[in-house]
Amino acid sequence: MKKYCYNSPVGKLWIAEKEGKLSHILFEDVLLCEIEKTSVIDSVCKQLDEYFAGERKTFDIPLCIEGTSFQQKVWKALLTVEYGKTATYGDIAKLIGQPEASRAVGGANNKNKIPIIVPCHRIIGKNGTLTGYAGGLDIKQYLLDLESKFVLSLKKHTD
Repeated sequence: MKKYCYNSPVGKLWIAEKEGKLSHILFEDVLLCEIEKTSVIDSVCKQLDEYFAGERKTFDIPLCIEGTSFQQKVWKALLTVEYGKTATYGDIAKLIGQPEASRAVGGANNKNKIPIIVPCHRIIGKNGTLTGYAGGLDIKQYLLDLESKFVLSLKKHTD
């Protein structure tokens, strides 16, 4: 596994590649990282730069997401939640055909090893509140605000 530390507006992110695909983006201490940049990691960094600048709404990166079949379904469903929008855990449970599984969806979200790219930050509680996030609720709020800001900015330019 090749690893690299990326300096983002939300702090240092640990990015890992496995077999030519993105396998992890974790909120970790920079001391845990070894600098080993590859073309895949370089592409991830470039696309994250564009995302944080409001220039990228979707990612085009090969992913290596390992998990149970249930987790895989949840993570695939997360990829359908559009930039600047949110969904609830119940929405995702319904989307994967298991409407009673909202708590299990929360558990799968918690195991997402590729946050931001697989946008678990867009999943909120049914009453609209922010719930757990690996990077902390302040980072989750930052990401939602960032997307919201650029959606509003784009809307103003098209009106």
